[in-house]
Order: sequence, then structure tokens, then C-alpha cells
Amino acid sequence: MSIHAAIAKHQAAERRAELSPVRTLEDGDTRRWDQFVRSTPGATFYHLSGWRHLLENVLGHRAYYLFVERRGEIEGVLPLGHVRSLLFGNALISTPFLVYGGPAALTPEARDALVEAACELAERLGVDYLELRNLEPVGDWPTKTQYVTFKKPIDSDPDVNMKAIPRKQRAMIRKGIKAQLQAEIDADSSRLFETLSECKRNLGTPFFSQRYLDAIIETFPGQTEILTVTRQGQTVCSVMSFRFRNEILPYYGGGGDLAREFKGNDFMYWAVMERAGQAGVEIFDYGRSTEGTGPYRFKKHWGFEAQPLYYQYHLVRADSLPNFSPTNAKYQFFINAWKRLPLPVARAMGPWLARRLG
Repeated sequence: MSIHAAIAKHQAAERRAELSPVRTLEDGDTRRWDQFVRSTPGATFYHLSGWRHLLENVLGHRAYYLFVERRGEIEGVLPLGHVRSLLFGNALISTPFLVYGGPAALTPEARDALVEAACELAERLGVDYLELRNLEPVGDWPTKTQYVTFKKPIDSDPDVNMKAIPRKQRAMIRKGIKAQLQAEIDADSSRLFETLSECKRNLGTPFFSQRYLDAIIETFPGQTEILTVTRQGQTVCSVMSFRFRNEILPYYGGGGDLAREFKGNDFMYWAVMERAGQAGVEIFDYGRSTEGTGPYRFKKHWGFEAQPLYYQYHLVRADSLPNFSPTNAKYQFFINAWKRLPLPVARAMGPWLARRLG
């Protein structure tokens, strides 16, 4: 080892020694946690402490929100949820049911301390694996590379945003406008739940309860918005979006037959983009997709470029990476059976299953 490398290693060890022991978030620290998340570039909406409440009190999973300090100031956070299911295994995930997670830290030392603590926790809990849903890789871990996200700057001028969309996709939006679709902002989740639960049933995917959607609104007041598209008084499609810093993040959205007939989803996401840009939002985050799927192609057609996500794993009891993707042939029988369920049955059974998927 060279003298310069030895000095750098010694300095890193000194910086690491200055860190506090890794702690678990308590209610009295949530304000400091959220202030750190909002001010740290690598943190996301899905790092906010409100998700801990939703995981534990609505979805029924134990949450471990880890943080580390230097001289009394938070230097890194790592939200974790422990999801146990007879159907889908036993995992510690950052962050379950959400697309981004992993450590958000100001220094490599804080990041490494959090990751080490998460690995120790995973071993202590005896889970199958620890999963970190990272925007950037954290080390030489087994990694899934099929997930991508789509982000793009938007303008305050709707004309600028429209011209930035490729011609064929603009035509889909204009078909929705010509069909006299209307965008409405909802005060509650009723129409969103009706639309989403039917949409998910049609896709063969269990969905959460309306209580969960309501709890998100209550947990993040002023940061959630539900936009519903209608035509002649009929609901076409609906979406719940999150606002975080200078970003808009459409998250839970979809529609049924009317949406397909009148290009409702194209119109819906355009309406979200238009409203957000006019409100001063600068980034449109289309969220995660799996490469090669329909949602992936849909977002590409909007002119968004795929950015890789790094889902990384520390295997504990498992000997291979999990694969719960709908594209996995192992689950095709279940998916096809779910599609055939009467809607009331899917709505009744869906929440029980959805909260076990992670």
C-alpha cells in the first residue's frame, strides 16, 4: 500500500470513528429525519418517515428506520421494512411497496455504517435476504438490473412540454382532448380506489384497500394529489401523485375500458404534467418499470430515457435472488386466475394479499 493510500485509509477510519452508533428512529426524531431527507440530494419521497407509520399501522409490518449522526447532526438514513409472508418469503426491504430506497447519506462512512447495520439486522432477524432499492449502487452485491426509472425536466409552459413529447404520443393526447376528456382534482380516494382496484384485477394483480389510500393522504397532507379523468360524467381513469421538492411523482394510477377507448391514460399523465409545470414543478418522475414491458414502452414513447435502478441483495437464508415479477412464468397461473375473479371478490381479498407482496 502506498503512503497516500495508507493516509487516506487512516483518515477514513478517523471519520468513521466520529460517527455515532446507528440508531433506530423514534417518534421524537421524525422531524429531524424528514428535514434531512428533504435537504439531501440522494434522498427521495420514499425515504420520508411517514412511510414508517403506514408500514406499521396500516400494512402491519415491523419497520426499522436506521440513522447515524455526527456531532449531533443526522448524516445518513436507511428506512427498512420487514415483510413476512408464507407466500412470498421473509425479507428486510428498503423500502417495501415503494420503488426507491437504500441509504441516503452525506458521506461514504455514514452510508457504510448504515449498510453494515442493515446486514447485521437481517442476520439477527433470520430473513431470507436484505433488499436495497438503490438509485446508485452501494457495493459489490448481487444486483438486479432489469429495473429502470424515468425522469425528465418539465417546463412551466405547456406548449414547451407538449412539443417535447414525440409526435405519435402527442397524437394520443390530442385524441383524448378531442374526446372531451376532463381532468378533475378529487378531495378523497373514492374514484381512485374504484378505478385502480378494477384496473389491477384486470392485470391479475391484488391491490390495497381504500383505507391505505386514505392513510397516505392523511400522512402526507399537501404532498398528495388525486387527478381523475372523466368523460360525460363517467370515470375514465385516475392517478395519485406525490410532490417532493421540485418533483411530481405519479404513483398509483390506471383505468379500464374507457381509458383504452379514449386514450385516457395518455390524457391523464399529460394533465398531471401540465398542472405540475404550471405550479413550478421542474422534474416529472414517471417511476419504475421493468425493461421490455408495456409500461416501459409507454414511458419511452413519451420521450423519457430509462435510468438504471440497482436493486441489491445481501442473501441470508436464500441461495438465489428472489423473482416475484409478473413476467415470471411461475406466477402466470395465479395472475390468470386473479383476472377472472368477480370484482367484489378481488376487492375483498386483494388487500390481504397486496400487503404481503412487498
